[in-house]
Amino acid sequence: MSHPISPVCVYCGSSVGRGEAFADAARALGRAMGERGLDLVYGGGRAGLMGCVADAVLEGGGHVTGIITRQLVDMETAHTGLPDLRVVDTMHQRKMAMVERARAFIALPGGVGTLDELFEVLAWAQLGLHNRPIGVLNTGGFYDTLLRFVGEMKDHGFLRIDPARTIAVAADPGTLLDEMARRAG
Repeated sequence: MSHPISPVCVYCGSSVGRGEAFADAARALGRAMGERGLDLVYGGGRAGLMGCVADAVLEGGGHVTGIITRQLVDMETAHTGLPDLRVVDTMHQRKMAMVERARAFIALPGGVGTLDELFEVLAWAQLGLHNRPIGVLNTGGFYDTLLRFVGEMKDHGFLRIDPARTIAVAADPGTLLDEMARRAG
């Protein structure tokens, strides 16, 4: 029987950020996914946190599907060691293909692309287009300010969903995955 949140779509940076904490957390998430038999769908890159989480899932025996644009393949950023690398034409197609395959979504630290992807699945949850678990791996409090702001959106009447019930938040990857599985069950 398949796991209720597999595959997990992970959104994260194509950079590792400053220091080792973010890369360590991405690898820990990949290992925790492997331990739980969870497969990964992600943006198909080899660099940064994307590469860290993909490599850790692969090392743990999990299946990884990367979805990347032709432009990024041409820039030589694709993870060529993936068993399943799908190439699409546009970023919109890339995001849609990831969402269509995923049973859950996790945002690790990243930049505006990561925020774009996280807010898109939050907006779709608010519109009732999906009810799949959404999680934030809050490494070193990276998302504290953003989560407070999302709470303020709710407080000011601009968000119809309860962020605390919609977004699972944890600093520990195993705790986050277990909470998301509980919410999916």
